[in-house]
Amino acid sequence: MQDNLRTVNVGLIGLGTVGGGVARTILSHHDRYLDAYNIDLKIARACGLVWEQAEAAGITPEQFTSDWHDVVSDENVDIVVELIGGEHPATEIYEAAFAAGKHVVTANKALLGRHVESFARAAREHGVQLKCEASCGGGIPIVSTLERDLVGNEILTIAGILNGTTNYILSRMEAEGADYADVLADAQAKGYAEADPSADVDGFDAASKTAILASIGFSSRVTTDDVYQQGIRTISAEDISVAHDLGYTIKLLGIARNTAEGVDVRVHPTMIPLDHQLAKVSGAMNAVYVVGDAVGETMFYGAGAGSFPTASAVVGDILTLSEQISRGVAPLPESEPFSRNKPIRSMDELETKYYIRLRVADRVGALAEAVKVFAKHDISISLINQLEDGNSDSDACSVIFLTHKALEKNVQDAAAALATSDCVSEVANVLRIEDVDAWTDGVMAN
Repeated sequence: MQDNLRTVNVGLIGLGTVGGGVARTILSHHDRYLDAYNIDLKIARACGLVWEQAEAAGITPEQFTSDWHDVVSDENVDIVVELIGGEHPATEIYEAAFAAGKHVVTANKALLGRHVESFARAAREHGVQLKCEASCGGGIPIVSTLERDLVGNEILTIAGILNGTTNYILSRMEAEGADYADVLADAQAKGYAEADPSADVDGFDAASKTAILASIGFSSRVTTDDVYQQGIRTISAEDISVAHDLGYTIKLLGIARNTAEGVDVRVHPTMIPLDHQLAKVSGAMNAVYVVGDAVGETMFYGAGAGSFPTASAVVGDILTLSEQISRGVAPLPESEPFSRNKPIRSMDELETKYYIRLRVADRVGALAEAVKVFAKHDISISLINQLEDGNSDSDACSVIFLTHKALEKNVQDAAAALATSDCVSEVANVLRIEDVDAWTDGVMAN
């Protein structure tokens, strides 16, 4: 051990699922960090709602407080770790920590998705760093990869399964032929989904992560509000079955593309080929597929949530900062955030193929009328398939339309027209068939 080695003190705010995992990881690995890295890492203060949380995580009464101000104001604390989520008091914690000259490590994706630029700038002004590996993929080391390992590339595409709850639901629907509502109810009963699943199933969680990854990967500011967002509530067992028969699976993807016209950034259910790497990611697992112009295709796979997988990412950030702090060297301040601001492409400009499921009136000429609506909106149909209904008394039948490449605006306008047409009783679903080959446009030839 080096003679000038000093202890690195962590102040932990939040002792729930992730915070408890961080505390237990640091405590159980202390000797290994010391032997392998010459880092003497200690938890100086820990803030939780109740003492029982702290006791379960191995925190002593002397370390514990229920007031986050005690953590930030402690002169011994070098790194403040915020794991409570939400906007307040997380915002005030960051501001106070930066002003006190303390680095911040966080997993707060919702807050960073909207405000990471202002926090990064504040950290830089105070000569400290803001680190957020755990905010985008749980235990998947994707933020540091984009910031360091792939920095020699122009990042072209980031596409990922960024929410374990929705992937779990869609995977079970595909495996069991079950309906969305039934799988969601079972997932809630088993604790895989929240009682209010909106942040997951409506795409907000994935949108926050997509915004952060696009901002880092493209060095251009993208906020959660810039991300087109659509969830999985409309996906039926029928859609999944038909997609599989056509050679596709349906995944909720966060997609960010760095194009000459600007940043294309969106979260929505997507049909992708069964042989694509992302199609094979099942259950509650996450994966991030990144294309760089030099490296080409890469993919990162792992647990996107959970106590110890997320703790792994948090502690990784802590150790990165600790390497210099332990030697008495101040880590470099946060780098200048987002050196450029590329325009955000309108969703209306997206051009891809589409899957459209209609309930068409069961009468002569109704199908022809529907086709005319598509033609009126410059949409060319590549396939029409009437599904077996199983209900002889129904006055409508399910018909699948696959389009050639079409503009999003035209497709949505056509769907709106069909919804009010006498020939259609319901526009049951409109899904995008992602052009995955376009994700590698711009890769250098070997």
